Amino acid sequence: MKQKLSWQQALQQCVTSLDALASLIPAAAELISSAAHSSFAFKASRRYLAKIDPHDARDPLLLQILPQAIEMQQNSAFRLDPLEEHRYNPLPGLMHKYASRVLITLVGSCAINCRYCFRRHFAYEDNRPGTQGLEAIYDYIRAHAEVNEVILSGGDPLLANDPLLHTLTHTLSEIPHIKRVRIHTRLITTIPERVTPELITALTHTRLKSILVTHCNHPRELDDDIAAACNTLVQNNITVLNQSVFLAGVNDNAETLVALSEALFACHILPYYLHTLDAVTGSAHFDLPLEKQRALYTVMQEQLPGFLVPKWVKEVPGEKHKTRM
Repeated sequence: MKQKLSWQQALQQCVTSLDALASLIPAAAELISSAAHSSFAFKASRRYLAKIDPHDARDPLLLQILPQAIEMQQNSAFRLDPLEEHRYNPLPGLMHKYASRVLITLVGSCAINCRYCFRRHFAYEDNRPGTQGLEAIYDYIRAHAEVNEVILSGGDPLLANDPLLHTLTHTLSEIPHIKRVRIHTRLITTIPERVTPELITALTHTRLKSILVTHCNHPRELDDDIAAACNTLVQNNITVLNQSVFLAGVNDNAETLVALSEALFACHILPYYLHTLDAVTGSAHFDLPLEKQRALYTVMQEQLPGFLVPKWVKEVPGEKHKTRM
């Protein structure tokens, strides 16, 4: 019987070498670009890679993580900081874009590097709060009574250890105007072993309501272990939502998007957001025409019950909320 890995062991086994990628996925070999890898390093969990058809260069899971030469083509409409997050970064590790929410970039790495990530060029080296930085962030939150929700992002905040998460949620719970902590993570769908009793305790030991937002773009990313992990979260009164992105070559057909919503719900995850691609440098090949997105979304509305239709949104720099499309 194969011994189950801990989440730390699964993380250590993530693939970061282009040679290893080519060995595991032979179809990727001719498309791999070392220049794109140098611009934004390749990384993926072995669980995720195992779901890719090794002989299909257009596999939708492969395209999400494959460094390709097309990323190096210049496009003036795509920028390093498409959401202008530098404007809302009052302290290292803290962003305050929307009135009632602040976001903490707790860590600067992930278990999987998505090629369309809007923070692929983010200055994480300038946004590592550390212990002293977190104290400054707590003081900022205490001073802003309009803030009632704290979002943990990154990078992937679930790469932080459980004692840190436990301390963070406890400290936030002592700030009277904070009601919720929301965690944006790709780890649940790439290394579901991360859902441990210690994590559950860290997210449930205070009065705060915990929300976990996964990120999944294609139904084949999901499996029984992910469903079990999400069921554990839900059974412990942790709300589990999903956000996805319209991506050319990945989910640009209605059948896939409808199947994704159904598969998410079967895994105890409620579809939340479906984003128009953020125009980050290196991701233009994923862009879908607005008319195509609208047509796909219309089919989703026709074929799914309302609670399985995610909100179609776009983030516009300077706006006080996400824009419904």
